Amino acid sequence: MKRLKAFLGLVTLCAVGVGAAPSAASGISAHPPITRVRAGTSTNWSGYAASGSAGSFTNVAGTWTQPSVQCNSQSTYSAYWVGIDGDTTSTVEQLGTEGDCSNGSARYYAWFEMYPHPGYYAPITVTPGHSYHASVSFVGAGSYRLTLADTNTGQSFATTQKLPSAKRASAEAIVEAPSSGGVLPLANFGTATFAGVSANGAALATFNPEPITMVNSSGAVKAAPSAISGGNFSVKWYAST
Repeated sequence: MKRLKAFLGLVTLCAVGVGAAPSAASGISAHPPITRVRAGTSTNWSGYAASGSAGSFTNVAGTWTQPSVQCNSQSTYSAYWVGIDGDTTSTVEQLGTEGDCSNGSARYYAWFEMYPHPGYYAPITVTPGHSYHASVSFVGAGSYRLTLADTNTGQSFATTQKLPSAKRASAEAIVEAPSSGGVLPLANFGTATFAGVSANGAALATFNPEPITMVNSSGAVKAAPSAISGGNFSVKWYAST
């Protein structure tokens, strides 16, 4: 599993009463581009993705309610995020929250990642039932502004990151089974609800986005999205593997 690296540049924390974040010694899984099975299915993503030509997308934003994951003896993982790229390109500019199970206990944290670079913890306390609003914006010269806020507490985070190779060819809102040497088992999150998801300032549905169902190697459903209305939809969990 990839390790959290020290991060000292270009991070701004705009919060009061920041809670304890995972220690710098703990691991963070990767959130790579979509792994396709066929049209509309993937082994690691579920949600909606809008795609276009290079340069089509300059912003994506959305809000989701952090689910409470149900844990047993199995280690399982789940990520909730918005991002640019990753559907038809080899990079992903993204940030979100995580709900994992380890040794029967739930663990929640926030992160950002400019894949293929490693991910970093975002210093925001993640609490089940709270709503999180995130945005990723291209600000020119290969740079992106990433913001995340807990709308219940007002705690917020922002960072500017550079990834000149990014194509800006898709925008998405996703529930993911993260990766570490392969796709990890998906945590039982019940239902994840997204609201007000937009791309380039318009509701995501405007772009006729593709619904993506997460499946295992045999084609059995692990998670699937509802119909989208404007920028609102949900993703339901069915199985971990």
